[in-house]
Amino acid sequence: MGGKTEIYQRMQAARQAGRKALAVLIDPDKATDQHLERVVGLGVDAQVDFFFVGGSLVVKDELARCLAFLRSHCAIPAILFPGSPLQIDEQADALLFLSLISGRNADLLIGQQVVSAPYLYQSSLEVISVGYMLVDGGAPTTASYMSNTLPIPADKPDIALATALAGEMLGLKTLYLDAGSGARQPVSETMIRKVAQHVTVPLMAGGGIRRPEQAWASAQAGADIIVVGTAVEQSAELLGEMAEAVHRCRAGRINTREM
Repeated sequence: MGGKTEIYQRMQAARQAGRKALAVLIDPDKATDQHLERVVGLGVDAQVDFFFVGGSLVVKDELARCLAFLRSHCAIPAILFPGSPLQIDEQADALLFLSLISGRNADLLIGQQVVSAPYLYQSSLEVISVGYMLVDGGAPTTASYMSNTLPIPADKPDIALATALAGEMLGLKTLYLDAGSGARQPVSETMIRKVAQHVTVPLMAGGGIRRPEQAWASAQAGADIIVVGTAVEQSAELLGEMAEAVHRCRAGRINTREM
């Protein structure tokens, strides 16, 4: 285990400076070489910050193929967003070590992490712990189905805050508010703002973000990293507009501690 922290330090530095980042989530099972070439080309032009790679049902050869393509075509960091302990590949720069802290499924809270930890310990991957929180996006999603957990109600920002605080107090390095793939609406600005006001670690938000103005609103509310996936799968040309919307949002640090 190398103990690398380069990607995490980059996330922290951006948060401290108020710079917002865009991550594009790529599902290897859905990404043809033609689609990857288009997304990578547009991503480089738009100065996308990260590529997240993973999905709920990714097979190993597709994951390796996708990472190899990214490695050979751009220098944008490729970060694993694993849906299972099998989605580990050292072609990536880092791995998001997800713990589903919003649910009550012990297997996704710690069980699968125990399975993958010995492999990660021996790998060269930078491991970034993530307090992963599913939020109701108005429709059943792949994430909620596969995790067999109930999402946090969209109109309960206090529950999201309490969950996020618990995750940070447990030592998790980042937090992720996710409405899930296929969500009808993204995590609300109210919920993002509530959490962002009281945590000190990088905050990610994704799921249901289909338009540049939604990406901007999530960043303006306090998310440090905006994650888009389905929208880019459907129209890669949106990527430039998404990146511009996120990057032009530069928020100062929020000092209020009132709850």
